[in-house]
Amino acid sequence: MRQYDHARRRHSTATATAAALLALVLPGCTAAPDNTRAPAPTPAGTASAPGTAAAPAASEPSAAAAPAPTPSYELSSAPRTVPAVREHAPARGPGWRPAADARVVVPAADSAALADEGRLLAGELRMQFTDSSAARSGDVELALGAQGSGAPESYTMTVRDGRVRITGPDEAGVFYGTRTLKQEVARAGSAPEGTVRDGPAHAQRGLNLDIARKNFTAAWIEDRLRQMADLKLNQLGLHFSDDQAFRIESDTHPEIVSTPHLTKAEVRRITALAARLHIAVVPEIDSPGHLGAVLRAHPDLQLRDAQGKAVKGAVDIANPAAARLVDELLREYLPLFPGTFWHLGADEYQALVYRDPQASFPQLARAARERFGPSAKVQDLATGWLNDRAAVVRPAGRVPKAWNDGFFAGGVVQPAADIQAEYWTGREIGARPPLPYLEEGRKVVNLNDEYLYYVLGEPNDFAYPTGQRIYEEWTPLVLRGSTPVPARYAPQILGARFAIWCDLAGAQTQEQVAAGIRLPLAALAQKVWDERPPQQDWAAFKTLVDRL
Repeated sequence: MRQYDHARRRHSTATATAAALLALVLPGCTAAPDNTRAPAPTPAGTASAPGTAAAPAASEPSAAAAPAPTPSYELSSAPRTVPAVREHAPARGPGWRPAADARVVVPAADSAALADEGRLLAGELRMQFTDSSAARSGDVELALGAQGSGAPESYTMTVRDGRVRITGPDEAGVFYGTRTLKQEVARAGSAPEGTVRDGPAHAQRGLNLDIARKNFTAAWIEDRLRQMADLKLNQLGLHFSDDQAFRIESDTHPEIVSTPHLTKAEVRRITALAARLHIAVVPEIDSPGHLGAVLRAHPDLQLRDAQGKAVKGAVDIANPAAARLVDELLREYLPLFPGTFWHLGADEYQALVYRDPQASFPQLARAARERFGPSAKVQDLATGWLNDRAAVVRPAGRVPKAWNDGFFAGGVVQPAADIQAEYWTGREIGARPPLPYLEEGRKVVNLNDEYLYYVLGEPNDFAYPTGQRIYEEWTPLVLRGSTPVPARYAPQILGARFAIWCDLAGAQTQEQVAAGIRLPLAALAQKVWDERPPQQDWAAFKTLVDRL
């Protein structure tokens, strides 16, 4: 696909160069300052060319009237959007701008699929919407291409003959084409003549939000969804259970729910908006660690060491009641989150921080041997817990995810092959550098804590990430620190998310968080959409983001 894109870019560049050379040798190809050459006077009684005004009648009409010249235009430039379009074939023409009688048109055959996209764009551009007539001059037409006509989420936007046509192999691709048009009209008032061919380099692109440690209102989350959609981001991770709080209404275990929290009605509204914006919401109930909110209501499930000391946030995974409770929650929330992915957590299980987990937690060591054989250890029991939770969500069609420090090496039990590793650290107990995960064939999502972790209050040496660092230094290949993994592993890196963690919840308000992530999120969107070095420098990119 990348070779094909390069070939098309070479063809587009050659076409543009040839057109420029022709402009040097052919008369009438130099544009006036307003991009249209002023027409010669039109004799009386002769119709004006389209887009020109008739000149006053000459005092002595000539015997043979010369035809009015056709307006001439400079070769167009690519739209300037965030993220930048990957390919633009320039052309000469007036481009397109919204007019009073212009419409957004969806063919009747595509109405069921694209009516939402059409109505949204029509509202944003203050145009009419119709799905019952053919496109005419001045309109924007949205249509699905033939099955297999392009990569998932890709689109083609053609501006020609006074109209815009956006097509894609799926609804998401067409939607992203409308985001490009919306941004360019917002920036320049019009869309340039020519053809955009565009699509993402990575399938997973998004934002991770910790609502467990800090309550965020439903309205604030919905605003972030709209912001994400305009940046062509397609995934919102929702971490709603932790030691501090459990933030979504529960029918099976109302005793664990914190105040304030999201109601199920609010969650349905969030997921419905996300679906319309082609964003998947990825819920996370973190276990077997980070369950302090659950343990406050169920202290009998608390993990204790050999001396009887409680282990913060950790349930006793040798106790079947702990698994039953977590599975009841998973099954309750599966219908509430109808997306593709489910995050199981699995990070920072504090039993494994001890120097000798077998001696410190004899009940866990015994349970591991009973289930997995005489050489099994506590880490094997933790891996078995992860696989068991994956087995709960998998039959519902969910793809399981877990934090990379929940994948242990050298045990008798291995994590299921289909669990995606969300890579954030190589420093935690059990965590390894990125290469071992990739070498074993694991699919990975990038949440590099050096560049992509926005931790409220900046504890534990975290610093608020800047858009400039992400834009200038980071790529999806940079999974840990600032060193990229070899490019041959690129197909296994599914994408990246920018993460908001609320360790010190009072350090910033909702409004401050929104302002703080604006530029970093835009920079991430650029780098995960197109992994190539950006064509404009940071100052120009920031100016564009500020304008849009």
